Amino acid sequence: MFDSVIIGAGVAGCVAARELAESGKNVLVLEQRDHIGGNCYDEKDGHGILIHKYGPHIFHTKEQRAYDYLSRFTEWYEFGHEVVANVHGKLIPVPFNLNTLHMVYKKEEADILEKKLVEEFGMESRVPILKLREHQDPQIRQIADYVYENIFLHYTMKQWGQTPEEIDPAVTGRVPVLISYDNRYFQEPYQGMPLNGYTSMFESMLDHSNITIETGTDARRKLTFTESQILFEGGAFEGEVIYTGPVDELFDCRFGRLPYRSLNFDFEYLDQEDYQGHSVVNYTVSEKFTRITEFKYLTGQKVPGTTIVREYPFAYTGAKGEIPYYAIAGDESRRLYEKYCALLAGVPNVYLLGRLAEYKYYNIDAMVIKALELTDKIKEGRTKV
Repeated sequence: MFDSVIIGAGVAGCVAARELAESGKNVLVLEQRDHIGGNCYDEKDGHGILIHKYGPHIFHTKEQRAYDYLSRFTEWYEFGHEVVANVHGKLIPVPFNLNTLHMVYKKEEADILEKKLVEEFGMESRVPILKLREHQDPQIRQIADYVYENIFLHYTMKQWGQTPEEIDPAVTGRVPVLISYDNRYFQEPYQGMPLNGYTSMFESMLDHSNITIETGTDARRKLTFTESQILFEGGAFEGEVIYTGPVDELFDCRFGRLPYRSLNFDFEYLDQEDYQGHSVVNYTVSEKFTRITEFKYLTGQKVPGTTIVREYPFAYTGAKGEIPYYAIAGDESRRLYEKYCALLAGVPNVYLLGRLAEYKYYNIDAMVIKALELTDKIKEGRTKV
């Protein structure tokens, strides 16, 4: 009855389903949650405010293919996302840029530092703080030390549950200082929100006569994975299966559970027009939560009142109701992930796609491109790699 089965209806699963359906395949999409859209799912709360149930998601890309593809299914609310950090009660733009510099330092010192940064690195450049911390000029090094201590360190400790000694130096090295007056968090040419929300966009994407969707369905009730084949409702299935969920849970965590960080969300409606004046405020040196999102600033909604959400990171345990959000990279976790992948190595028609299935972080645009590349291979009859 079906040529393809896709497990998971997030970004990866929805794009893959549409592409295979348009190639003439009959596609079954199985989604464990009671809705499509994965972590990008949005809905109106009881006060008519469109909220992101699983935290804020902002589309941004320089990839024309990703932008053009999603534009088939949505119009856009153009939105230049700006984030500020609450540093000891003072709100400053992040990533750290020249505007931040002039807010943190007195004018005379800020002017000198700006001149040095521009001469050394050039305007509109992004400089990792690791590079700044190794600079021979002590004044440039002090900028990096400020960013590390006030913007990066404590926020990262909360986000990942790590001590300073446990934080990977490579992660520190990626934290940028922008030699720019651009306060936007992203500098890509395309950025914004689906005009009617992510859920509406995915509904349009899955609106195809060759696509069947079953939500609230655990794929393991229909599919059995052996070391050499796939069984669908007890019979051999020769079509392709694209799996977008956690690989360890596919095998009941046979070798142990892959480590992830999860999040608790504390939503609050306020009978006032504004709460914080920004879409996102990061709490980098204080509070138990990492950030507060005010949704009206993300979507441009014009409605009475405002809804905010606070995010509290914690270690994922697999307990009911918990969601794995961020893979914890490391040699040990990578080896464990590869052990699970090996269980599928002998099955020629199973493909792992997405943050959970591949145990790596993807932005929305990168996930769209990866799904398109995979389905291109499938449509061309190329074998699994």
